[in-house]
Amino acid sequence: MNNIVKRFTRGIVASAAIGLASTSFAEAPVERTMCLWDPIGASGPIYQALKDYQVSALKWGVKLNLKVYTADVVAAEDFKAGICDMVNLPGILARSYVPFAGTIDAIGAIPTYDHLKVILETLASPKAAKYMSSGEYEVVSVVPLGAAYAFMADRSTTTIADLAGKKIPVLDNAPEIQMFVAQAGMTPVSATLATMFSKFNNHAVDLTAAPAIAFEPLELHKGLEPNGGIIEFPLIQITLQLLSRKSRLPEGFGQSSREYAVSHFDDAVKVIKQSETSIPKKYWITVPEDKKIGWTELFRLNRIALRDKGIYDGKALTVFRKIRCSKEPDLAECTAADKE
Repeated sequence: MNNIVKRFTRGIVASAAIGLASTSFAEAPVERTMCLWDPIGASGPIYQALKDYQVSALKWGVKLNLKVYTADVVAAEDFKAGICDMVNLPGILARSYVPFAGTIDAIGAIPTYDHLKVILETLASPKAAKYMSSGEYEVVSVVPLGAAYAFMADRSTTTIADLAGKKIPVLDNAPEIQMFVAQAGMTPVSATLATMFSKFNNHAVDLTAAPAIAFEPLELHKGLEPNGGIIEFPLIQITLQLLSRKSRLPEGFGQSSREYAVSHFDDAVKVIKQSETSIPKKYWITVPEDKKIGWTELFRLNRIALRDKGIYDGKALTVFRKIRCSKEPDLAECTAADKE
């Protein structure tokens, strides 16, 4: 099992390792500490990627000492307690620190990697720097880790109506999925990251959400057989976000870090797409355009509900909606009375 987890983690952070090294050194860098989350620990791929990031940080005036954690929640808690000056977290956890950047992982908000590229390029602009901070916290990098897709045990389940009564694993820290389950009339099954995929493979649940990079190492073909499939319609864009306590870093550190990360976006997405194309074509389920409408509308209502609960950032959702509508102005949401 440990080997499977290693392979999965190594794949899902492959894009995060791309382009994080630099060779120019700043004079007299300040010394700071990062709470570094890697579920494998100091031998894991996230740790190795952020060892490269240490070199880039030197260019921006910071010598980073890495304090390794195998639990992302514990790393987040220690960062919040001031034990560390920086931390790397999944976007869903980063949301509580900088809601605008954390809303990038909102359900259905970013349909394609082209949309995501426009968003990250926009947020890497100096003019957008204010949106990457909240109070004392700042998101200094956003790295794409791939879209999460719906893995279905029954490939005939392609509409929202088909989801009623279906069992799905739900994480405690994923309010969008909890809301989605309630809206679609599904049956929630409590799970953790360590159990949700095994539940699917053992047919204890009818569907789960996962990035394509998880397919091979977590053997998700077991849950798809004999009649399952993967809906080729992204649910969420998964990101890895680097957070800092901005008063502890030199002026301009965050801006340099964001610009550097986005300059390697295409390299990261190339790695992600390779994992998607490696999945056998027989598993992919193409959703007809008329059926996409139901999914898209449910996602939109989900985002609005979570915005009203203070979980999603309203300004971020508006920016994302404007980008979607700039690419597809005929979308119904573009003229909806309750548009985001």
